[in-house]
Amino acid sequence: MDNYILSEPRWYVLRTRPKSEHIAAKGLACRSGIEVYCPRLKFRKITSRGKVTFTEALFPGYMFAYFSTQQHLRTVSYSNAVLNVLKFGNQCASVSDLVISQLREIMGGEDLKNIEISPELGEEAEICFGPFKGMRGTVSDLCHADKRVWVLLDFLGRVNNVQVPIADVKAKQNPVIALNIH
Repeated sequence: MDNYILSEPRWYVLRTRPKSEHIAAKGLACRSGIEVYCPRLKFRKITSRGKVTFTEALFPGYMFAYFSTQQHLRTVSYSNAVLNVLKFGNQCASVSDLVISQLREIMGGEDLKNIEISPELGEEAEICFGPFKGMRGTVSDLCHADKRVWVLLDFLGRVNNVQVPIADVKAKQNPVIALNIH
């Protein structure tokens, strides 16, 4: 008997096809009745096509499933969009119930969390819509209540502070989303 065969159910880490975490999760939950957890983030970002809504996995290429390897390892391993159960040597990679609980708490009890991406003070930004479209400047102030941002722009021979909607500004650097798991 292999070392990774356990009879007690646990949370295991599954590796999925790229950008297919939600497909793997739905397939396992619906067809096999296995409890899955696939936290995802939904956000709007300015692209060359304009404002676009993205939904991405919190852990790209991975998801979690709660099952007994003795009973369901084969079913899980050959499920749609699942590449394999992550292993370290002969041990399937498991995650404690506490970690899953903390992730769910961070995500507000949901699998999908809406987040707002906004520029930071001092960050270089480009205005993508409106009369200042294409101009670049430095973020000088944020007005979260109005969902607007002040940007220092160099035009008409001097530096001017202009206020535009946050949604019309593309930050130079992509933000990093950090999770604090204790």
